[in-house]
Amino acid sequence: MIELDNLKQELAAYEKPLAELATSLDLEGKAHRIEELEREMESPDFWNDAAASTEKSKELKSLKDDVAIVNDLKQQYEDIEAYIEMGNEEDDAEIAAEAQTEFDDFVNKYDSIRMKTLLSGEYDSESAIVTLHSGAGGTEACDWVSMLYRMYTRWAERHGFSLEVLDYLDGDEAGIKSVTFEVHGENAFGFMKSEKGIHRLVRISPFNAQGKRQTSFASCDIMPDIEKDIDIEIKDEDIRIDTYRSSGAGGQHINKTSSAIRITHFPSGIVVQCQNERSQHMNKDKAMQMLKAKLLILKQEEDAKKDAEIRGEVADIGWGSQIRSYVMQPYTMVKDLRTGEETGNVDAVMDGALDPFMNAYLKWLSLGCPKRNTQDAE
Repeated sequence: MIELDNLKQELAAYEKPLAELATSLDLEGKAHRIEELEREMESPDFWNDAAASTEKSKELKSLKDDVAIVNDLKQQYEDIEAYIEMGNEEDDAEIAAEAQTEFDDFVNKYDSIRMKTLLSGEYDSESAIVTLHSGAGGTEACDWVSMLYRMYTRWAERHGFSLEVLDYLDGDEAGIKSVTFEVHGENAFGFMKSEKGIHRLVRISPFNAQGKRQTSFASCDIMPDIEKDIDIEIKDEDIRIDTYRSSGAGGQHINKTSSAIRITHFPSGIVVQCQNERSQHMNKDKAMQMLKAKLLILKQEEDAKKDAEIRGEVADIGWGSQIRSYVMQPYTMVKDLRTGEETGNVDAVMDGALDPFMNAYLKWLSLGCPKRNTQDAE
């Protein structure tokens, strides 16, 4: 059958990449590490150090998941080969359809694990702390922040991540002025770092009585939730710590006391806030952790920019550069200005279908961040 012959050629194109994937994931090394961890876990004093044992348990699960998914892909590859051979022998259209369905599933799984090999940053495996701020556009911009917050919530749900609000400020009339939330899950930061920057919305505003098209902006800042102690010195004279009454979703408790914390770091201009924890002390600890993480990422970005200048590269590494446009009228398009990735299905993107943009960004990073695509969507 012609369909099966074509499918056989498509499948064969994955034989070498599949072998390369197994090599890049170092399955042999992972297998040795799994044996080593399993031996450690058999020790009677393994659970004496709760923090260390939890980390090693998480590592073991991650290693086993990597090995299992590649082995499953190899088995699925062989199963599809068998389907193709059987379909040709029996000239059976139903078997051909099953083979195509299996192949489509194989490609999706391959692409998913292939992306994981691109998550090689030091903190890519960590959870992510995301802060959204409304920009130019007034009430429209606050509504835009609420739309982005929903978009990231839906994306997190699709991936089985949990989401925890750390700070929340309602808009004056509608929407959200600013929100900070944590996305808990393995590789959350590795994927979500693609979202850092300015997001631009073009639509006919529901808040404009004349029905005119309006452009709004919102900023998105991403940092890893680094649980280990970060070796960054913060002098007392370099920061101001303010307390304020919590607001927004969080139950009755957070509105009763001025337990929310805002820390301003004068040398960098960084401001972090936390109101989610049950006490002022806990909010202060979380805010300090967030400040250290932001300072660490800022230093890494500055070092990367210096390296790029030394090499003579031109790249947008700065904070706050516009990264993506979302156009809802007079046509529909979402376009990433760094990678050129785009789609006309705005509704799907706003419902959390961000993987194509995140994957394109990871590929773009792996290629050394080629020159930014400055052709914006109008």
